[in-house]
Amino acid sequence: MILGCIADDFTGATDLAALLVRAGVPVSLRIGLPSEPASPGPPEAVEVIALKIRAIEPGRAVTQALAALDWLLAAGARHIYWKYCSTFDSTMRGNIGPVAQALMDRLGTERTVYVPSFPENGRRVFMGNLFVGDQPLAESPMKDHPLNPMRDSDLTRVLAPQLGDDAGKVGLLDWPTIRQGQAAVAGAIASGAPHLVCDALDDSDLEALAQAAHALPLLTGGSAFARHLPDAWRAAELLASTEGDEVLPTMPKGPAVVLAGSCSAMTRKQVAHFAAMAPTLRLDPQRLAEGDDGGMQDWIIECLDTGQDCMLQATAGPDEVAAAQSALGVEKAGAVVEEALARAARIARSHGAARLVVAGGETSGAITSALGITALRIGAEIAPGVPWCRGEDDHGSLALALKSGNFGEEDFFTRALEQTS
Repeated sequence: MILGCIADDFTGATDLAALLVRAGVPVSLRIGLPSEPASPGPPEAVEVIALKIRAIEPGRAVTQALAALDWLLAAGARHIYWKYCSTFDSTMRGNIGPVAQALMDRLGTERTVYVPSFPENGRRVFMGNLFVGDQPLAESPMKDHPLNPMRDSDLTRVLAPQLGDDAGKVGLLDWPTIRQGQAAVAGAIASGAPHLVCDALDDSDLEALAQAAHALPLLTGGSAFARHLPDAWRAAELLASTEGDEVLPTMPKGPAVVLAGSCSAMTRKQVAHFAAMAPTLRLDPQRLAEGDDGGMQDWIIECLDTGQDCMLQATAGPDEVAAAQSALGVEKAGAVVEEALARAARIARSHGAARLVVAGGETSGAITSALGITALRIGAEIAPGVPWCRGEDDHGSLALALKSGNFGEEDFFTRALEQTS
């Protein structure tokens, strides 16, 4: 196959798969490490393995990523893509840098590029600094992320400590160089530091980077950079041109439940918008820890029995998140919410829900795992990087939308349900 991808969370995996489908390549998305032995796929194919390793201890993240790499290499992958969030979510310890270095070591390659920019969603890197819309990363709502608060906008400074503070390991491929074209970019990659953070302000920058870097064994970044790699391989006659559009799967119809665990600023707006028109149950982490889920099971069953789309949400502002984390600890505050929403998904599915819209990477991982879903087929995009997916669990087929917390507009939940109604 042309490309094997390792995604650090489940929403990132569907985001990546959606943009690669848009690029005209057949994509297989697997949830978690595949249990079956690898077998070589067609040369134009892409395999995406969705892991849940963004916020775990770096050593465990590396172990899982290397296991995914071994499976992809056994399946014949010619290039590997390490997919992380376009907001570079990570801590001083990782996991972006440690996983990238481990993949490089296993592949025997000495350099790679980091391209998180997603201009279509307002993520741009300039002189190494990541902007979310018109705000530097460290001044955006990402500064209050409950698991990975981003307090530095300079990605070279974020990445260096993850690689052992070796000043020679991390460099910058800046925008003036990128605007000189493919030859200048290729030269900068060949002569630059082993780990190059790349500027990119629009899709023409991503195209130039893809044309110059497409031969590297390991590429890293957000989904938008990956979107341009198939065109670069076609231009180099490494990938056949496609004819016609891929047929997208039909989504099941039926009752819908929105499950929102993300505390991002955009998800809070989306929750408020949808709550004005649909029954909504709010879950409080401290009450959940005490065994009080607000009668969640009876509430879900009543909504579904009366034919109402509904929402369960645990979104909260920075002060509320801090209070819950102070009372319960960071890990437990997140875990009780994930467990409750995963249980809600199982209840909803057992009582006829056919469509689930999930907000938040950790929440998506918990729910998908709880339902025992091992693969997804990518459908139409609801918003850039957020597709409907078709999966199978013990109750049959379901439509599943896994939304990164910051993606989509305020009416995202309504738009998603209208698209499959």
